Amino acid sequence: MQLSDASRIIAGAILLTIVTIQFGGWFMTKIVRGDIPMTDFQKSFARAGHGHAGVLVILSLVGLLYVDQTSLSGVLLWLGRLGIPVAAILMSGGFFASSAGKGLTKPNQFIWVLWLGALSLAVGVVTLGLGLITA
Repeated sequence: MQLSDASRIIAGAILLTIVTIQFGGWFMTKIVRGDIPMTDFQKSFARAGHGHAGVLVILSLVGLLYVDQTSLSGVLLWLGRLGIPVAAILMSGGFFASSAGKGLTKPNQFIWVLWLGALSLAVGVVTLGLGLITA
């Protein structure tokens, strides 16, 4: 199995983002210890944002192993290649942005970023899945 140059470069960039997820883990320990005041809602969204980032980054790397095994081309190839990594950014960012602010107990106006990420994830996995089935 050989990666295309595009998938190899994207995989390298994705691996570098793991350092930011590690920083998020350190930040989560500060939240859990009570060093950073947050509502229960904000704590749950911080956990969800951190968890989604980690899982979707791993899923992104797995997807890149598969995308070059499909017969996808053009826009569909790029949707299969980038849908999941873009979702990792948007979904985790959506959890964080929509819970930012002092004392929030429900999502703010930035919740749309989370839903845009969910759409990106759906488009990415459906495109990749169908590309693999039809290859």
